[in-house]
Amino acid sequence: MSLPYDPKSFPIPVVALGAGSQSEEDGLDYLSLPQGMATFQPPPLPEPEAFAGHGPALRALHEVHARLQALLAGQAVEPVRLEVLGADDLALIHQVLGEGEVSAQVLAEPGAPGQAHALPRVQIQESVFAGVWRVIERSDDGLVRDHIEVGPVPAILRQAARDDARAPLAPLQPLPPGVLNAPAILAELAEHRLHWRAGQTAEVVNLSLLPVTPEDIAYIDHIIGTGRVVILSRGYGNCRITNAAVDHTWRVVYYNSQDAVILNAVEVVDLPEVACAAPEDLADSAERLTEVLQWVEQA
Repeated sequence: MSLPYDPKSFPIPVVALGAGSQSEEDGLDYLSLPQGMATFQPPPLPEPEAFAGHGPALRALHEVHARLQALLAGQAVEPVRLEVLGADDLALIHQVLGEGEVSAQVLAEPGAPGQAHALPRVQIQESVFAGVWRVIERSDDGLVRDHIEVGPVPAILRQAARDDARAPLAPLQPLPPGVLNAPAILAELAEHRLHWRAGQTAEVVNLSLLPVTPEDIAYIDHIIGTGRVVILSRGYGNCRITNAAVDHTWRVVYYNSQDAVILNAVEVVDLPEVACAAPEDLADSAERLTEVLQWVEQA
C-alpha cells in the first residue's frame, strides 16, 4: 500500500559518507520471529513396577503399538477404546503418552429440531508420539466416548469439516465501507475450490502478502463463514487453524512468541499439512513406542 507523499515531510539532507557518518539512533524494527521450536521430549515414564496389577493399561498400549504397525503396513485400523478402563489405568496411559504439540476441538452445536441432544463436543490431544491421538467425545447426556486413534489426523476433524460445508454467502451489494480487495480474493478462492481434488497440495492465498484492509479480512471471514473445528499447533511458534463453513477451506494463522500475527492465510485443501502427522513421524512413533513398551515390561 503506497503512502501519501508530502515533500515537506521528507527533506533531502546533506549526507556524509564513510564509517561513523550514519546515525544509529533509529534502528530497524523487525517483526519478532518465534524463538524456539518444539522437539520430541520423552514423557516421564512410570517405573515398570507401576504396571503391576494394571494389565488393561498395558494391553491398551500394546494395541496402540499394533495399530501403528498395521497402519504403516497400509492396513485400515480401528481406534483403541478406553471407556472400560479404570481411572488408575487411564492415568498410567496418560503418563506414558504425554501431550504433544497439536491439540484440537470440535465445538458443540445446538441440536436440530426434534433432537433430544446436541452433537457431542470433541476434545483431541496428540501424544508425544506424533500420530497417536487421544480423542474424547462428550454428549449433553453425559455419555463419554474415550479412545486412542492412530493416523495423520483423527477422522472426526475431517468429518466435522465436511458436515459444516455449505455454499458461501452471497456477496453484499454495495460492499461495506473499507472493503477493497476482498471480492477478488473470494473469486480466487472459489476458483481454487472448483479445481482442487483430493490428494493435491494445498492452494494457499497468503493474505499477509496482499493489500488487504482489516475490513477485507472481516468480510472474507463473513462470506466463507466459520466452522466448528479449531486446531492449535505449537511446533514453531503457534499456529491456529479453523475450518470455514465451505468445502475444503481453512483459515491458517501463525503467531510469533509475542502472539503477533506473522502469517495470515486461507488454504483450500482437505486439511492443512501443519496439523497432520507425516508418514515418517508415524514410523518414528512406532519405534519410540517399542522402546517404551520394552521399558515398562521389565517388571
